[in-house]
Amino acid sequence: MTDQSNTQKTLPEGWLQVESLDIDAQGVAHRPDGKVVFIEGALPFETVSANTHRKKDSWEQGTVTAIHHESSQRVRPGCPHFGLHAGACGGCKMQHLHVAAQVAIKQRVLEDNLWHLGKVKAQTILRPIEGPAWGYRYRARLSVRWVAKKGTVLVGFHERKSRYVADMQVCPVLPAHVSALLLPLRELIGSMDARETCPQIELACGDDVTALVLRHLEPLSAGDIARLSQFSQTHPEVQWWLQPKGPDTIHLLEPGGRQLAYALPDFQINMPFRPTDFTQVNPKINQVLVSRALRLLGARRTERVIDWFCGLGNFTLPLATQAGEVIGVEGSEVLIKRAIANYQSNRDLAGRAEQLAATQFVARNLFDMTPELLVADGVADKWLVDPPREGAFALVKALVDLHAQAVERTEAGLAPSSWMPPRRIVYVSCNPATLARDAGLLVSHAGYKCSAAGVVNMFPHTSHVESMAVFDLE
Repeated sequence: MTDQSNTQKTLPEGWLQVESLDIDAQGVAHRPDGKVVFIEGALPFETVSANTHRKKDSWEQGTVTAIHHESSQRVRPGCPHFGLHAGACGGCKMQHLHVAAQVAIKQRVLEDNLWHLGKVKAQTILRPIEGPAWGYRYRARLSVRWVAKKGTVLVGFHERKSRYVADMQVCPVLPAHVSALLLPLRELIGSMDARETCPQIELACGDDVTALVLRHLEPLSAGDIARLSQFSQTHPEVQWWLQPKGPDTIHLLEPGGRQLAYALPDFQINMPFRPTDFTQVNPKINQVLVSRALRLLGARRTERVIDWFCGLGNFTLPLATQAGEVIGVEGSEVLIKRAIANYQSNRDLAGRAEQLAATQFVARNLFDMTPELLVADGVADKWLVDPPREGAFALVKALVDLHAQAVERTEAGLAPSSWMPPRRIVYVSCNPATLARDAGLLVSHAGYKCSAAGVVNMFPHTSHVESMAVFDLE
């Protein structure tokens, strides 16, 4: 009988002792018979009562109804729209937990995934990368809904576990100037002829301009165009883009104006982007993330480095200030063209041509990598890997297969191949499960050790876990 089971048996009937928090920010408890209960709104070490709304043979799911003993880490949420009640915003799940405890839980999630899924333990745990917990979200997709019964427009995130849009007046995780636009945007859309056919506004903040991409299902009237233009004049920080169909159809409402871009000041790099491009939502954290990744990689002017999943060049361009040769590889030819343009624009700045290493960009399907393609890319001293949520399985598997071939050649007494694996890999991940899977392959089947790993709190108050790991050849 475990201590937890004994504790649970001594509690009044129906009370639950919360033991931990899962990745969905639910408290985890056990009934006296050992059945697991996931409880929304409960925190570790609290004693609570809960209303169960879902039951399975081995687990239950419910919502906290009373807190009999409160956690020392429970805090008052910073957003008035946060909560478990009907109509609460579903954009954040962890505002009731102290932000330092949020980071600690994410670190545990990373370590647990590495061990349980990959059988990997990092030799060093990196200090978490943290930053401002509020006003950090420079990218967001805001839903828009005309509610005829109320005669109003709602602009914001969806309600918790609902397709309805939350009735939001403010949003503290958005930059203050964007949060202040929520009510004016509601008024604007409500005044438009197209108020029923504009389902979404995508937000993208650069360092000097805020882009709002209006998705509209029908052509906008001349009156609506004038209303949008007037809004920009009243709010000069706003730059309107229109999206009549897919992301490729976006265009400026009024051509010209300031360029959307963000800076990486540690490397004197300026990164232009379009509002629908993938960029990190948290620019302050991204600056630290790039600086740490490159510091851990330790590229030198004598080395060749490959940046896999390079995107617009968020890591590639800073790498060009340190390495001797850089290769950026990405699956989209459109992104590759944009990355080349970004590289060239930074080279064209006064005095930068000699500072940036020779860099080439290659378009390739990285989810269909083979050992032959990897050999064709040539030897690289180091890799930077920054994949989407699916991870880099095909790339890592190709590396594993080449390692197996090298072992076979050695055992057969043959001369080694001229191709050599990278001595160091820095892997930036937005999914600890796929990182753990790939780490398991690198450590168990490719001759690497996991030298270090740690979390990056890119999305405070959410359960999203961003992380970084370093792998060195044994």
